[in-house]
Amino acid sequence: MFNPRLVQRLSGASILGVVALVFFVDSLDGGRWPVGVSGQTNPWSMSEVIQPAVLARELGKGLKPQIVCVGVGALYRDAHISGSAYSGPASKPEGLEELKKWAKSVPRSQRIVLYCGCCPMDRCPNIRPAFQALKEMGFTRLQLLSIPQDFGRDWVIKGFPVEKAR
Repeated sequence: MFNPRLVQRLSGASILGVVALVFFVDSLDGGRWPVGVSGQTNPWSMSEVIQPAVLARELGKGLKPQIVCVGVGALYRDAHISGSAYSGPASKPEGLEELKKWAKSVPRSQRIVLYCGCCPMDRCPNIRPAFQALKEMGFTRLQLLSIPQDFGRDWVIKGFPVEKAR
């Protein structure tokens, strides 16, 4: 369900005229994508990024990957992808530990989709440590939800399935 208050909060201070640049890295860097504006490299490949419309379509067909929000609790409580788990911000040691604790009992072949949505993914402080930690734990079907702007604009406004935390 569309929540205008959430969208306003998620949109925050607006784009402020800043255009996030995404650089595609050539084969010398192993085909990794995207490289963030600040120049950090990412632990995922292009094939490990899933677009919001694709995930929403899969959810509509009853496909149920494990979806985990690794972002800010207030945003998760306001609205999150239907059926997603919450581990806390992976940029904080306690959030990353909670994610690892959750993952211990999950089969390494389970498909997992991570997302945050606090900001554009090229600047997100939470997705890189979360993705890297699960990769290091041996997960073989790990994906990252592409959030080029924020969760409100890239998921909520588009009418994809959301729910509120209880």
